[in-house]
Amino acid sequence: MPIRSDDLLLAALSAVAPGTELRVGIEHIRSARTGALILIGDDERVDELCNGGFIVNVPFTPQRLFELAKMDGAIILDAGASHILKANVHLVPDASLPTAETGMRHRTAERVSRQTEALVVSVSQRRDVVSLYRGGSKIILEDTEVVLSKANQALMTLQRYRTRLDEVAARLTMLEFEGVGTLGDVATVIQRAEMVLRVARDVGRYIRELGSDGRLVRMQAEELTAGVEEDYLMLIRDYACDATARKAVTIRGRVSAMSLEHMLDGTLVAHALGYPATLEAVERHVAPLGYRLLRHIPMLPGTVISRVIERFGTLTALLGASEHELDRIEGVGERQARAIAEGLRRMRDHASS
Repeated sequence: MPIRSDDLLLAALSAVAPGTELRVGIEHIRSARTGALILIGDDERVDELCNGGFIVNVPFTPQRLFELAKMDGAIILDAGASHILKANVHLVPDASLPTAETGMRHRTAERVSRQTEALVVSVSQRRDVVSLYRGGSKIILEDTEVVLSKANQALMTLQRYRTRLDEVAARLTMLEFEGVGTLGDVATVIQRAEMVLRVARDVGRYIRELGSDGRLVRMQAEELTAGVEEDYLMLIRDYACDATARKAVTIRGRVSAMSLEHMLDGTLVAHALGYPATLEAVERHVAPLGYRLLRHIPMLPGTVISRVIERFGTLTALLGASEHELDRIEGVGERQARAIAEGLRRMRDHASS
C-alpha cells in the first residue's frame, strides 16, 4: 500500500521537531541567516542527483551542520539523520519536473523531493523561513509559539466536540434502554465521534510538530479522546448489518474517508452500515446487539461479551435475562453474571436519572 503524502509530511515534522538535534542545527542556521539546503536520505536516487562536493561521513552534531551550511552546496545526511555524509554538494534534479517555487534553493528542494523519497529542508537566507519538502509536498516550519497557540485552539474545539459526543451518546443509551432508538440517532453519535477523531488528528499533527514541547498538549488530547475509538467501533458492531469486528473496521474506514459534507448526511452513514441510503431507513427503529454497553462493564473480556451477545441476540433480550440465565452461558461464571446484571442495571438507572 503506498504511503499517503500526509503521513510522509507528519514524519517530516517529527524529524525536525523541537528536542531533536536536527532542529537545534536548523535553529543555529536560522539565527546566523546563512541559509541551507539539507537532504535527509541516502538511497541510490539521491546519489544520482549529487554532483561535486566532498565526502564527510562523520556523526551528526548541530554545530557541524551549522559550520557546513556556511558553504553554498547542499548537505546530505543519512536517512536517520545520525551522520553527515556529504557537504557542498550540487544537486541536479530533473529540470522538467513542475515546481511552484521561485527561488533556486526552493525549486531544487521541491524537485529533489519529487524524484526521491528523501526529506529536503530548505532554510531561506533572506526570509528566515524553513520549508520541508517530501514527495513534492511542502510544509512551512512555524515557530513553536505559533504552533502551540494553534494546538491550544484545536484542544478547545476538541473539548467542545467531546462534550457534544458524550451528550448524544448518553441520549442514545437512554433510547436503547427504552427500545425506541432510530438509525438516525445512531448516525448522530457516529458523526460526533468522527468529528472528535478528525479534530484529534489535527491536534496530533501539532503534537508531532511540537516534539518535546508538546507533552502537555498530548496529555490533554489523550484525556479528551479516551475510549472514543473503542466505543465507536462497538457502536458500529451494535448496528451494522454485518456485526463482525473486521467489518466494523472497514465501515469505520469508509466513514473516515468521507468528506465532511457526506459524513454529516445521515443517509450516507446509514448506507455505510449496510442500510438503504433513504430517509425511511434513517427513521426506522433499530435495536442494538449490546457491544457498546457491555464494554463499559469492568473486567469483562471480549470473548465473554461475544458469547453473551451470541446467546441473547439483542440488548432488549439481554436486559430481560436473569443472573441464572447469564451464568449458564459457557465461559460466564456466577461472578461475571452478577457483574453484567448489576452493570446494566446501574447504566439503566443513570440513563433515566
